[in-house]
Amino acid sequence: MIDTLVQGILLGGLYTLFALGQSLMFGVMRLTNTAQGDFIILAAFAVIGATTLFGGAPALAALAVLPVAFGFGYALQRWVLNGTLGKDPLPSLVVTFGLSIVIQNLLLELFSADPRSIETGGLATQGLQLGDTLSIGLLPLVVLLVAVAATAALQWLFARTALGRSFRAVSDDREIAELMGLDARKVYALATAIAFVLIAVAGALQGMRTTVSPADGPLLLLFAFEAVIIGGMGSFWGTLAGAMILGLTQQIGFRLDPGWGIWFGHIVFLVVLVLRPQGLFPKTRS
Repeated sequence: MIDTLVQGILLGGLYTLFALGQSLMFGVMRLTNTAQGDFIILAAFAVIGATTLFGGAPALAALAVLPVAFGFGYALQRWVLNGTLGKDPLPSLVVTFGLSIVIQNLLLELFSADPRSIETGGLATQGLQLGDTLSIGLLPLVVLLVAVAATAALQWLFARTALGRSFRAVSDDREIAELMGLDARKVYALATAIAFVLIAVAGALQGMRTTVSPADGPLLLLFAFEAVIIGGMGSFWGTLAGAMILGLTQQIGFRLDPGWGIWFGHIVFLVVLVLRPQGLFPKTRS
């Protein structure tokens, strides 16, 4: 049981990285990115391509992808997604769904449907032995540490910086924020740019942890969405907690029966959605 709990927490770290970008975009813009999972897979394949370009240095390739992801996210929000924002959420849902289809077909055309992974030089198989029976994978532990650090960094950004205050201002009341001199479209673009850096990190670590294929995006979107809903939309620590709950629940299900893990996670998501639709740790207004 201890091993199950540890593995659930480690899996929750990966789900946290899947969900943080979604939580950020919704928290600032009330925008649900239905292409979140496909962008994660796109980032993973970008790192795979960059690894080939840099001659088998995955860390260098991942670092090279991060500024590209920042610029892509900024441009996407500034010149595409800003035009879909408003009281009606349907336009943004339709546009991001269309982007999801485009990404999947583009990756199929470029890389085929064959699963691929990012070579880590044995990091994925290394572990830390704790006692006689418990072993923790080194790469999953790195993923967990990155997830906690990213969550803390986002919380600090929102609470302690001028940019974070701008994010909170346009989220609370866009019109008043613009009257105070903020350019909401630019602020939204910066938020999406940061979200896409998180997406790139999630894609790189997902590709290192397991194989990826062009059709994996919708499943990753589902895990990200469930983690955000369980934790509370727009709450970063809530997203972390929701991801941990999802990971633990799935691992308990896998322990009982290999076919029950994903299903157990869906059941917890539905129970939270029915009993507490705002999530367990919703964002509070300041």
